[in-house]
Amino acid sequence: MSIESPFGAEALLIKPEQLESWIMEESEDIIVLDKPGWVVCHPSKNGPWSSLVGAVREARGLDRIHLVSRLDRETSGVVILAKHHKAASQLQTAFSKRNTKKRYLALLKGHLKEARTTESNLEKDPESEVVVKQRVSFGGRGKSALTHFRPLEYWGPHTLAEVTPESGRKHQIRVHAAWLEHPVLGDKIYAGDPSWYLEFIENGWTDRLDRELRYPRQALHAADLEVWGEDWKFTFSAPCPFEAEGYRTLAESETA
Repeated sequence: MSIESPFGAEALLIKPEQLESWIMEESEDIIVLDKPGWVVCHPSKNGPWSSLVGAVREARGLDRIHLVSRLDRETSGVVILAKHHKAASQLQTAFSKRNTKKRYLALLKGHLKEARTTESNLEKDPESEVVVKQRVSFGGRGKSALTHFRPLEYWGPHTLAEVTPESGRKHQIRVHAAWLEHPVLGDKIYAGDPSWYLEFIENGWTDRLDRELRYPRQALHAADLEVWGEDWKFTFSAPCPFEAEGYRTLAESETA
């Protein structure tokens, strides 16, 4: 049975007042938002108010909006959109040159005892029924990825960790966390049974997922983003929402 949840298979429509409450900074060039974990970045078939890009375009009466930094739907935190081509080009050039620093917060399964760094190549997993699933690869295949994990505190049997990726590969943090045997809580692809993801995209948040997975979205948050060029620099921060979403209470209710 499907359970009514903002983290369902189909994202809820964004309300104009919600969008305004997510805006952290806005100028003639950019708009920066603190995206919740149930919001899709890219336009979808359900109309403009079903995605962050569509909602901003409608709210500001723009013909086009440029998604400069994106997050997976279930990852919350800092997202930058550019209002015109020149701003988009400058920001995209900075990202391509890796003139960026990114800091995430993640709630990981188990106790991460010490800081760990994972460096590997990543590639699409051809053996998985989940078509978007990535995996650590060997033999020179895939693209290089480097991720640093640092434990901050324990929430019950789990770890609130700071994560700093030095590359931007698809699902990088989630794949590397699982490789360390400390997957991101709520991750429907990498935290356990891949059938969780297949069930979710078919039926939304179900009784079985609530019972077995417990966390309705992956506990991953883009907390800080710094990006710079030759004569400019932006720094943005979004507060961690895990406690407000009840994740600390849920984590501390579990036994080690």
